[in-house]
Amino acid sequence: MNRLKIAIVLGLAGVIAASLFAGWERFWANWVLWFLFLLTIGLGSLFIVALEHVVGAKWSIPLRRIPERLSSLALLMGPASLIALFSLRFLYSWTKPGAAHDPIVAGKAAWLNIPFFSLRVVLCAALWFLAYWILVAGSLKQDRKRDPRFNLRARRFAPLFMIIFGITITVAAFDWISSLEPTWYSDIFGVYVFAGTFLAGLAATTLALLYVKSRGRLQEIGPDHMYNLGGFLFAFTVFWSYIGFAQYMLMWYANMPEEVFWYKERLQGGWGPMLLALAVFHFLVPFFILIPRDAKSNPRFLFWTAAIVLFSHWLDLYWMIFPVLRRGPLFGWPEFVFTLLFISGGLLWIRRRMDQGPDMPIGDPFLSEGLEFRL
Repeated sequence: MNRLKIAIVLGLAGVIAASLFAGWERFWANWVLWFLFLLTIGLGSLFIVALEHVVGAKWSIPLRRIPERLSSLALLMGPASLIALFSLRFLYSWTKPGAAHDPIVAGKAAWLNIPFFSLRVVLCAALWFLAYWILVAGSLKQDRKRDPRFNLRARRFAPLFMIIFGITITVAAFDWISSLEPTWYSDIFGVYVFAGTFLAGLAATTLALLYVKSRGRLQEIGPDHMYNLGGFLFAFTVFWSYIGFAQYMLMWYANMPEEVFWYKERLQGGWGPMLLALAVFHFLVPFFILIPRDAKSNPRFLFWTAAIVLFSHWLDLYWMIFPVLRRGPLFGWPEFVFTLLFISGGLLWIRRRMDQGPDMPIGDPFLSEGLEFRL
């Protein structure tokens, strides 16, 4: 714990130095990258919680507290998203004087303007807080009061959350990532970001569960529970790859200038090998590791697969965001100090959450059925 606090202090000092010596564009590109990385982990974990209530799953109840705790990252990133609003003048060309002379940007002016952008950020954060309060805070309250009515409320709210989530993750994808290149558009970009978000939530849940089990907790969760997690990782690795390839293939086939330039920028120079690395580590490696049935419940295979997937999710966000700087891939000391600050801060936040309250939703009346789950 003390090491994490020291890392946070060093990272914060380094981030302040980056604001002074690395240039504001590079500073804000790192800020947006890391706040989106932790935000998508939190939202992906919250989606896992809601999905359980939507489908009435029992097997995931014993491990539900893990994604519930991870979803609190979305709350932590709320203030970070407000700070990120200062990046608009530095990274987003639609805020520059003269941007309206471009007819495509001018056509989006009703959507791409700072007041409305800021309002959307606040509204999305408020809706995510509301979902957390109902789904997660309600679950913690049920542990104390043993009130079975929470399950009914959660099952009624969860389908509404799916609609809220679909809209807000699409808005966040278009606002924070797509609008970096305001003349570009993709009809399925929101689906692509959703796939990466859910996969990041699954990977983080798997890593956190394995960490907790390594400390002698949650030993009631057996191989069959782990197998289901591994199955979800396998399935959504394929889904992410399918959406990513479909987006690229359709744009390549149509060859429309307002679409293909985005990929052209991200295939030149050092960005091309990075895209190849994404294909290998975000799809091929997890895919082939998890094909065998036994691998989906093997803690060692699951650990490395989840770690690779989580790193690949970060690399995917980096590949989408950093080309806006027009400088090629950057991996210097500014990137290191941002990594140090956000990773150590996120880990400290989650470790404190992991040590608070019961490791299982002991107030859930269906917990015993979840513990008895067998394939």
